[in-house]
Amino acid sequence: MTRPRRSTARSVPRRPPRRSSWRAVLLVGLLLGLLISSLGYWHYRRQINRYARRAWATFTANSLTGHEKTPLLDGYTVHGIDVSYYQGKIDWPLVARHNVRFAFIKASEGVSMRDPRFARNWREARAAGLYCGAYHYFQPNYDGTEQANLFVKTVPLQPGDLPPVLDVEAPEFHDVAVMRRHIGTWLRLVERHYGVRPILYSNYSFYQRYLAGHFDKYPLWLAHYEVEKPALPRKRWIIWQHSDEAYVPGIRGTVDFNVYQGSFEGLMALRIPARSRVRPGATATGSLR
Repeated sequence: MTRPRRSTARSVPRRPPRRSSWRAVLLVGLLLGLLISSLGYWHYRRQINRYARRAWATFTANSLTGHEKTPLLDGYTVHGIDVSYYQGKIDWPLVARHNVRFAFIKASEGVSMRDPRFARNWREARAAGLYCGAYHYFQPNYDGTEQANLFVKTVPLQPGDLPPVLDVEAPEFHDVAVMRRHIGTWLRLVERHYGVRPILYSNYSFYQRYLAGHFDKYPLWLAHYEVEKPALPRKRWIIWQHSDEAYVPGIRGTVDFNVYQGSFEGLMALRIPARSRVRPGATATGSLR
């Protein structure tokens, strides 16, 4: 009987099975994604928060009562709003009871559009004791004279009213020089018609890019949101539109909120003076046609 041979080879110990590295890769990827998302949110947080608030406002619009209220901006004593048909029916006496001292009301746009609620808003806001002005939404590819004529035919500004306003912010234009020429025509003709220098409205980025240095003799109403104060020096603007998503009792939904930089007496000094000779019903053509 043959005895089994003993193996002379030494046994090799087994290595533990190598764990898959996919978990580590996944963890690193998640951490990198979280870091990039955090940096992106920090950089664009104002815009993201703004879109989130607007989405929430749209979602909850049907539950609004018209009595919601946004706190007044600290550091200013004269507060106002601007409205159009978008705000729907407004309870102006209720608006006036909540420290709203002035209102600018949309009257016209381009060469043919009249705001369908202008006459009613104008009449009721004045009756409620607000100091009122009217604005024209400027369409940059249309003739400045025709736009001025539409405005003066629509708006019965009188001594004691706030100055007319030209709202310039539409970015769809063909030539910036042509746009500036039309803006200048509107401003000159409307000033001639009402006897008071109009106010120029624009948002910060549009103004800086296309308007700064060209219309500096006109008072500036500046829209600049999500900032503690406007980026332009105080001497450059008189009214700051600090929010376009505010709530004021009397308006069901959001509205633009503004502050006048100076005192209430300063706002009164802006009004069309009693000596102005406004020509009711006249066109604004004059010799510039």
